[in-house]
Amino acid sequence: MSITKKPAVPKTATTSWRIVDIVIAAVIAVSSGVIFWAWNSAHHLFDIMFLAFPPSSALLAGMWLFPAVLGALIIRKPGAAIFCELVAAMVSSLMGSEFGLTVLASGLIQGLGAELVFAAFAYRKFNLPVALLAGAGAGLFGGINDAYIFRWYHAYTPGMLLAYVFFMTISGLVIAGLLSFLGTRALAKTGALGALASRRAATEPILR
Repeated sequence: MSITKKPAVPKTATTSWRIVDIVIAAVIAVSSGVIFWAWNSAHHLFDIMFLAFPPSSALLAGMWLFPAVLGALIIRKPGAAIFCELVAAMVSSLMGSEFGLTVLASGLIQGLGAELVFAAFAYRKFNLPVALLAGAGAGLFGGINDAYIFRWYHAYTPGMLLAYVFFMTISGLVIAGLLSFLGTRALAKTGALGALASRRAATEPILR
C-alpha cells in the first residue's frame, strides 16, 4: 500500500507583508523620522569633540541609520530595512532637514546596505552577528555615499575620506546594529511585539 504525501504548503508567511506589519513599520519609520529631525540640529552640539580630526564625526552617524536595522529586526520581512530607513528620511525632510531632499537618496542607499545583509541570510537569521553586520552595512553604504557619491567633504584628503567611511561603518555597527538588537529584545519582553514574528526575540539565541 502506498502512502500519498500531501504537497508541501508554500511558506509565504515569512515573506508576505500583512496589514499589521505595514502599520508597525510605518510607526517605526515615522517615529525615527522625528528623531532624525531632532538629531539634525542636536548633533552640532558635539562638533567640538571632532575638531582635531573632522572625519571622526562620522562616529555619530549611526543615529541616522538605526531605522533600517530596527525595522528589519522587528518586521522580519523583505524590504523592511529599506522601507523604514527611506520613510524616516522622508519624514525628516518634510519636517525641515538641513540636507534637503538629498536625504531621500541617502535613506535609500543606507537602507540598502542593511537590507542586503538580511537578504544574504535569506531573512531567516536575526541574531546579534547579523544585526551588527546589517548596521555596519548601512554605515558602509552611507559612508561611501557621503564621501564619494555626494562628495560632501571636498576638503578631505583621500585618507580622510577613507577614515570617514571607516568611522561611519563602526558607528553603524554599534548604534544601528547593537542598540537596535538590544532594543528589539527589550520590546519583545514587554509583549509589544506579540503580533509579529519577532515576538520571541527576547528568548532567541543571541549568536545562532
